[in-house]
Amino acid sequence: MNILIVEDEPLAAEKLGKMLKRIEPSLVVSGICDSVSSAVEWINKRTTPDLGLFDIQLGDGTSFEIFERTLVTFPVIFATAYDQFAIRAFKVNSVDYLLKPVEEDDLRSALSKFRAYYQQPFTAENFTMLIRSTAKMVAEGQKYKDRFVVNVGEHIRIIKTQNTACFYSEDKAIYLLDSEGKVYYMDQSLNQIEVELNPAFFFRTSRKEIVNIDAISDIVSYGRARLKVKVDTGRETRELIVSRDRMKLFKNWLGQRR
Repeated sequence: MNILIVEDEPLAAEKLGKMLKRIEPSLVVSGICDSVSSAVEWINKRTTPDLGLFDIQLGDGTSFEIFERTLVTFPVIFATAYDQFAIRAFKVNSVDYLLKPVEEDDLRSALSKFRAYYQQPFTAENFTMLIRSTAKMVAEGQKYKDRFVVNVGEHIRIIKTQNTACFYSEDKAIYLLDSEGKVYYMDQSLNQIEVELNPAFFFRTSRKEIVNIDAISDIVSYGRARLKVKVDTGRETRELIVSRDRMKLFKNWLGQRR
């Protein structure tokens, strides 16, 4: 299988290439482009790859623009560090994405989804329509989930999103902690939950946690280049760690206008 990587950070592109080879030695990185313009030129002149691995934010624009400037006849897995509107749109449209920095297990999972999903014939027309609808959704903004339905024994409970303190992964299960300190099991992954939340109020502090800004009671430095976020519901206290690669994004999120 031939893969085209579009990534404007050389080290990140190199890391992706090495991970791909470890996952499947027969994979071939047929090209690496670092911008919208170079990707368009590559696609116009080279043999069509089987799959693209595109970063959304590039130095000269977004990878959406590639689809506006040339015909893309292959499926793409997107990677992004912070464009949560795009993340939501892609998930709604069944296009997979990777949260940067990309982890090998996540990349392996995405490749497995690609193989399973694209067993049916893939047409450029369908994918072009998908990208255009995605771009439109990003431009227009999204409606976010205002409640979650959870099972408690034989009962069904409705938890308002605004009353959610955080979501977290523990022992391979996903839980919701509400503002009253009650914990509920979730039958969704954090990736699925994340795209249903308004990014103005919820932030993915790490791969294992999502926090509601209204539930944060304290933030302190933790080790080197990390932060500890305290969530206190009165009955239940939980400490979340902001991973090193999410620090800058987290601080920007805290100060943004809502």
